[in-house]
Amino acid sequence: QVQLVESGGGLVQPGGSLRLPCAASGSIFSINAMNWYRQAPGNQRELVATITSGGSTNYADSVKGRFTISRDNAKNTVYLQMNSLKPEDTAVYYCNARITTFAAMTGDYWGRGTQVAVSS
Repeated sequence: QVQLVESGGGLVQPGGSLRLPCAASGSIFSINAMNWYRQAPGNQRELVATITSGGSTNYADSVKGRFTISRDNAKNTVYLQMNSLKPEDTAVYYCNARITTFAAMTGDYWGRGTQVAVSS
């Protein structure tokens, strides 16, 4: 069994910052790409940021220069540092990762999400 658990969400004022960790646990042999998605009410889930196992990153245009994705491979954890937050960043943020288990099964795993609200 593999689990992804996000944390760090909350209410923040515009211009503020939050850091979202997502920890993977279970029968993990290796983790390939790790991603952050978000979904605002009435909207489709969108890809926010990606980091490969080698550390290459990619961002949605809407968050470039404000968000930073990073990972700690020793801890099987991915982080999303969010700065200069705007009300339009309000959403549920989901962690996603492509994981190979010790049973040699590879699949995409999702966390349950953490709510981020940006409001004055």
